[in-house]
Amino acid sequence: MNKEALDRLGRISSSEAKVAVVGSMNVDYTVVADRLPEPGETINGGPLQLLPGGKSANQAAAAARIGAQVQLFGALGQDANADFLLDHLGQAGVDVSQVRHVPGPSGTTVITVDGQGENTIVYSAGSNASVTTEYIDESASALTQSRVLGLSLESPMETVTHAAQICHAAGLKVLLNDSPFVPQLSAELIAASDILLVNEHEMAQLLGIQEPENGEWDGLDWSATAGAMREFGFDQAIVTLGGEGSVVLDHGQVERIAPVRVKALDTTGCGDSFMGTVLAGLASGLSLSESAQVASYVSAYAATGLGAQASYGSTQQIEAFFNE
Repeated sequence: MNKEALDRLGRISSSEAKVAVVGSMNVDYTVVADRLPEPGETINGGPLQLLPGGKSANQAAAAARIGAQVQLFGALGQDANADFLLDHLGQAGVDVSQVRHVPGPSGTTVITVDGQGENTIVYSAGSNASVTTEYIDESASALTQSRVLGLSLESPMETVTHAAQICHAAGLKVLLNDSPFVPQLSAELIAASDILLVNEHEMAQLLGIQEPENGEWDGLDWSATAGAMREFGFDQAIVTLGGEGSVVLDHGQVERIAPVRVKALDTTGCGDSFMGTVLAGLASGLSLSESAQVASYVSAYAATGLGAQASYGSTQQIEAFFNE
């Protein structure tokens, strides 16, 4: 791990600025198999594991694990899964004092992981559908005490937009992760969001860009892409490239962030750990590219463990792993 990344991790853990995350909490029902099944096919898998997940909970946990002060806003059901999720979030250091309980089940996902660490995910919203605009209004005072807000799209779109508008008006920097992917974002949500985080395929669909036939994204005209992103409504964006790193688009400037190579066990939740780290970096005063560089290490570490939150490391664990 290079000294710059290590120093930046230290800045995150010593910062007192708060991160707010609004959105989902799920229990991940996870099975590992040699390969992913084809449509209509039944294959044998390993033991079923129940793991803590949900995009927003993952992002909050990842940020808290590396020392950020994080408050999560969302809804859980009145079931055993709710207690399971709260326990793990508490262990990660996430403030869950604003999480509400509603009748019915908590959110769940069903995940299959293959021998190369790739996965398929089916999401059932459960209590996450009860994160309403009224709840955001009731939580506004606590919500706007943070420096940055993280949003993804496992919550109702009107709630995501309302949270972005309230926080943007209060001066928070709003980072939007267009995942699960929505090909058309409303003008209101774009106007209230400062930074967009998408993968390369999502970026191509949003901007109407032809994907390279050979998958060589380094050959893309990224300067033109930055211009297209600004026309779309975002002066700042991060485009993740899976195991090939990421590209930061910042007011027309392009910076390539190199990948951090590891032997992947499970990529579930790696994107969320990247997002959580960027939130933590921005809150601690790091630039967008500095935050993305640190996120490359944090998300690579997450790929070496099974599950989402279960695979996230502390600053000390991440440092020790890369400095062996």
